Amino acid sequence: MEKQWRRLTERQQQILRTIWEFIRERGYPPSIREIGRRVGITSTSVVNYNLDRLEHEGLLERDRGYSRGLRLSEVSEKFFAPPDESLEVISIPLVGVIVAGEPIPVPASDFSLMGVEETVELTRGIIGEPDELFALHVKGDSMIDALVNDGDIVIMRQARRVENGEMAAVWLPEREETTLKRVFWEGGRVRLQPANPTMDPIYIDDPTQVEVQGKVMMVIRRV
Repeated sequence: MEKQWRRLTERQQQILRTIWEFIRERGYPPSIREIGRRVGITSTSVVNYNLDRLEHEGLLERDRGYSRGLRLSEVSEKFFAPPDESLEVISIPLVGVIVAGEPIPVPASDFSLMGVEETVELTRGIIGEPDELFALHVKGDSMIDALVNDGDIVIMRQARRVENGEMAAVWLPEREETTLKRVFWEGGRVRLQPANPTMDPIYIDDPTQVEVQGKVMMVIRRV
């Protein structure tokens, strides 16, 4: 990795680190425009050129069928993970199913971590601090444009509040339903936005009827 890193321009190094930081912060890759804003590039073609160079070096994987189809290669992941932490295996409790589609009734809403038997094992270098993390199976396809597909596993961090646009597990107590959506606080109401152009957003007029349970930190793809 050190030789590959030295072959990169300063801008390419900055782009690669930006992608890594964005995924760590939000749990999904940045768009080309978001990369440009963070590194100060106004031209999407210039960003694309540098992404192609990173892919050529084996530091980045791209799926051009998706707007956020970026993923760091294993080589890049190992480079960014601190060596003294990267091999430590962390067990994350797999606590149930979250719906990425129209909300459906579920028997419980608190994602209790008590009595959990199944776990997901990841290295500390990938997940960072493991405090208050839990995992959920995804059911449905309303978040496919955010690279979250039916059957995937999402790694969540417990949270009661998220920023506009962040992907979260949301409990709707009045409906006794749960869902996985991007959350937007819009004055006196809440918009739960799918990442699927064929689906409409869900509007909740009473914000007290929206309980954030956790935000998405990472997606584990079903093979």
